[in-house]
Formats: sequence, structure tokens, C-alpha cells
Amino acid sequence: MERYSTMIKEVKDAAQVQAEQAFDDFMYWMKKGTIWSCIALGLVVFGCNSGVEDDVYPAYNGEQYAPTNMGINND
Repeated sequence: MERYSTMIKEVKDAAQVQAEQAFDDFMYWMKKGTIWSCIALGLVVFGCNSGVEDDVYPAYNGEQYAPTNMGINND
């Protein structure tokens, strides 16, 4: 019976080492993916927002959407 308990302990130790290595690799790649995703999102937000403060883009025309016909009565 002692032979089996030694073998079970070896298997448990090997599985524990493998699980710890897999978790470390998972955390490494998740951190790397999160950093790259944040960088990409920052670039998209910056790219879509550049020129808005200078009234260059998107060339909003407020008169186009002004409610000028609100006072007309159709009697």
C-alpha cells in the first residue's frame, strides 16, 4: 500500500507544478492582452476625438437641425 501512496504523491506533486505553471502563463498572457487592448482602445479614442475641439471635424451644422417650423399652424 505504501508504494501506491508514494505514486499518488508523485502524481499530485507533478499535477500541482503543472497547474501552477499553467496559471502563471495564463496570468502573463492576460496581463499582456489587457495592456495591448487598453493601448488600442486609447488610440481609437484619440483618433476619433482628434479635430473635434478645433471645430474642424465633423463639421456640425446646427442650423440644419434647428426647429424653425415649430410655430406654424395648419388651420
